[in-house]
Amino acid sequence: MTSHSYYPVGLEIPSYVPNKWSTLVLVSTFAVTCIIVLTAAKTIATNANPRITAPELSKVLWFTLCGCIHLILEGYYAVSFATLPGSQHLLAQLWKEYSMSDSRYLTSHAFVMSMESITAWCWGPLSFVLAYLIVAENPFRHPLQIIISTGQLYGDVLYYGTCAFDFLVYGVEYSRPEGYYFYGYFVLLNGFWIVIPALLIADSVRACGAVFAEAKRTRTVGVNGNAKKIA
Repeated sequence: MTSHSYYPVGLEIPSYVPNKWSTLVLVSTFAVTCIIVLTAAKTIATNANPRITAPELSKVLWFTLCGCIHLILEGYYAVSFATLPGSQHLLAQLWKEYSMSDSRYLTSHAFVMSMESITAWCWGPLSFVLAYLIVAENPFRHPLQIIISTGQLYGDVLYYGTCAFDFLVYGVEYSRPEGYYFYGYFVLLNGFWIVIPALLIADSVRACGAVFAEAKRTRTVGVNGNAKKIA
């Protein structure tokens, strides 16, 4: 069995092959790709809707980036999870790098595979649809924004919860002890899908509530107006 640096110590990872590329190269490649995606999304969105506001544009950028990460990166994992440890594909190397903070990704873990598959095939395509609806100022974006953000938030809570359960109950640690793996990869990167979806859910709930309140006010005014006319 090929030696590796993943936790817990003694973990068996069949067919594992160390990454050819360094951490710096992999992280830099991921960051540059994200910048390219965000730049392209901003250009398309502002050209399609010159009136789009900064808050709405930020949501378009977020969901476009989510769509790419969910569909491409997580979609790759959902399809290739069984052969990922021995692959030198760029996306496989990215996952092996991230797995320093959560080795479940290299052991065909049932929860991780199921969660990533749902995220890839459901929230990935729908994120692109939602980005379009926001640019088009379509009111149906709010129900979809609630659905996608709730799905992302729920998946991330379960992700953290299952890992915490294994640690607190069984004493199993999936992350290496270095802080930059645990806090940088596991906490920070996943934390975005806790904080931002929660804010977006609140945003759409407020928007929907305002519309219903206005509709109720309009009906009330209409009923009172008709009553006065009859009197």
